[in-house]
Amino acid sequence: MCLLKTNDLHRIFLELDRNGDGLLSAVELNWLLESIGGVHFSLEELESSVGKSCLNFDEFLLFYDSITKQSGGGDSEAVLADDQEGCNREDCDLVKAFKVFDSDGDGFISIEELQSMLSRLGLWDETTGKDCRSMICRYDTNLDGVLDFEEFKKMMLHSSS
Repeated sequence: MCLLKTNDLHRIFLELDRNGDGLLSAVELNWLLESIGGVHFSLEELESSVGKSCLNFDEFLLFYDSITKQSGGGDSEAVLADDQEGCNREDCDLVKAFKVFDSDGDGFISIEELQSMLSRLGLWDETTGKDCRSMICRYDTNLDGVLDFEEFKKMMLHSSS
């Protein structure tokens, strides 16, 4: 399941391509991985795993697709609760995405967390700040002002269709 659409990924690519050369260097790609997933690689490890020192947009799409399709592989962080250990691939992907957005690990996504992650991805700016509040309000079925996993799941499945 692709959590982000191609046009969103293109905006992220352009935001990450700080020098505007149409390529993401290992340094730029490493910054993305550290920012959104807390994944730490040496530049040599990253270049070795990617197979080159820079990625163009099409290669970036393939890279994104490959990292979003990786299974949990026994990773205990891939589940929110014990009863979700047998989750299907789509749910596991959503759990991983939820954990990225839930930066403080409290089990909920606040307006600030949503805004912060969208900013890191280059998908939010101050002129559209009210969008985060309205997005959460739209899917916050229990009206507690934050998204729990089930509300996040409904939001993601609705936006990907």
